[in-house]
Amino acid sequence: MCDSQAKLFVIAAPSGAGKTTLVKALVTRNPELRFSISYTTRRKRRNEADGVDYLFVDKQQFAALRDEGALLEFAEVFDNHYGTSRAQVEDHLENDHHVVLEIDWQGARQVRESMPECVTIFILPPSHDELVRRLRTRRTDSRKVINRRLRDAVSDMSHWDEFDFVVINDDLDTAVADLEAVLAGRGEAQATGNAELRSAVADIIG
Repeated sequence: MCDSQAKLFVIAAPSGAGKTTLVKALVTRNPELRFSISYTTRRKRRNEADGVDYLFVDKQQFAALRDEGALLEFAEVFDNHYGTSRAQVEDHLENDHHVVLEIDWQGARQVRESMPECVTIFILPPSHDELVRRLRTRRTDSRKVINRRLRDAVSDMSHWDEFDFVVINDDLDTAVADLEAVLAGRGEAQATGNAELRSAVADIIG
């Protein structure tokens, strides 16, 4: 799918853009990719497994990892801490595997500073109304959490221009194909500087 030189692909999105579903579909369709599993201090959901979806740790364990420099990036999101294992990413790259990170824009900014050669991709919903619909149909969050996620999502979307590429997640198969194009070095249509893309983003963000 890509050239032989291993690359780090950093994928971020506002809550409700469908990032997790999109990344899982991407990795399923491209098993040669390696997905970096993040540490988190948040509570495990019923449909999640430790070591598969996240590496679940408590705040004390997370602080120790951070203080010893074991995290490539870390951030606090909705009162929970998230971080990426530096060793895990470096090991995959050294073994010539492309690596996908699924993090937030704060973490992406830190990764760019540590590994400026990384490729960054921002996922957007097709519209603000669809973002609202997706968040409100979740079964795992309270109304208070949903309202907070909506406020924060609007703020998060303002950072899209910091990324190399943007993928609009309207139809899952199309969005996965767009991601695959970026990973294969054929993502001109998804490049942040593309005038047509910038116009589409402006319509979404308003």
